[in-house]
Amino acid sequence: MRSRPDRERAKARDKKGKDSFPVDPEDRLILNAIQRNFPVTHRPFLALGRKLGMREKEVLERVRRLKATGVIRRIGASFSAGAVGFRSTLCAAKVPPQKVQNFVAVVNSYPGVTHNYEREGDYNIWFTLIAPSRIQMEEILTEISRRTGVKKILNLPATKTLKIAVDFNFE
Repeated sequence: MRSRPDRERAKARDKKGKDSFPVDPEDRLILNAIQRNFPVTHRPFLALGRKLGMREKEVLERVRRLKATGVIRRIGASFSAGAVGFRSTLCAAKVPPQKVQNFVAVVNSYPGVTHNYEREGDYNIWFTLIAPSRIQMEEILTEISRRTGVKKILNLPATKTLKIAVDFNFE
């Protein structure tokens, strides 16, 4: 087992800057390692453990905890929607405060939604949507509007890619 001379744990912070849970140096190593080149193998956590000097079980337990506490939102492939024939768009919705919870639940029920977050301002809920075609995107947005009663949903498809990826350094 890996030695842990640094027992101090940094605190992860939630959106409002409040302490949420401790993240130690081993958690940070895992977070750095899984952002890119996640092992595509029968036992990826064994491969990660070998790379990081940890046991498979420890890596898996830590990843489960990081996911349960919200530090890791998801583990999955990221692909260019256009490269595989899909279309993507950024959407902004003007959602009354009393409808936010239901609106977010409805939006999150669609498999093509990859991000969904609240912002300040009139258009307070923003999300990204991927679909096989622009027509299907419009159908999904119409359905979301019908299901939630929210009429103001902007469809803002990208005309140019300006950002390829974002990695976080947890060291």
